[in-house]
Amino acid sequence: MPSVSERPEAPTAIQTHLAASFVSLELSRSIWLITSLSPGSGEKMSKHSVRAGDVAALLARFSELKRKASERTGKSFPVVVIQEAGLDGFWLHRVLQSEGVESHVVDPSSIATSRRRRRAKTDRIDGEALLRALLAYKRGEPRVCAMVKAPTPEEEDRRRLCRERKVLIAERVQHVNRVKGLLFSQGISGYEPLRRDRRQRLAQGEVEVDRAWPDLTPRPRQRPAGDRPQVEQPTVIGLM
Repeated sequence: MPSVSERPEAPTAIQTHLAASFVSLELSRSIWLITSLSPGSGEKMSKHSVRAGDVAALLARFSELKRKASERTGKSFPVVVIQEAGLDGFWLHRVLQSEGVESHVVDPSSIATSRRRRRAKTDRIDGEALLRALLAYKRGEPRVCAMVKAPTPEEEDRRRLCRERKVLIAERVQHVNRVKGLLFSQGISGYEPLRRDRRQRLAQGEVEVDRAWPDLTPRPRQRPAGDRPQVEQPTVIGLM
């Protein structure tokens, strides 16, 4: 009877022999959620939060993680941070690098999630999933996630200009379609709001009008003889 080979023991979900304190950041407008895994703490992840934008409190938390790891192991360990690319841009990434912290920015769409989690209303990945992705990335596992190359401030400004232009063009298209739709509901077709001579073409009959329309030729406003602008009437205050 052939012998059945024993199954190898399943690997632990989290690597316990760490060479650094690994931290994931979930950034929101009000709170920054910090999920960390430090040497000597086993597989236990700790979670803390600081007020959004409080970089000093964030760095103080990193110092606390380094101190506790040193007390447990007798060694000094660096801090490795991961965060999603999102609304906050890359300013925090640059601040952390300037403070000597190894920082990574990940594309959230590159991290695999379960189908059940994909049905959620938000696509924000929780801190534990980010932390596991960072651990796998540092172990050298292929295709675990895609890190984003942070642009320089000048490159980010140029990208912002292009994005703002796209937004403005989309808004202009919406306004043009709204104006054309309103006029079409009144029997006017062929009106192009972006043309400089749009009013003259409408007044001269170059635009198709399916019903009688009043004369839209712009005329200078005639003011009655006794009517004077209010700016010409001096106002005297405090001369009683």
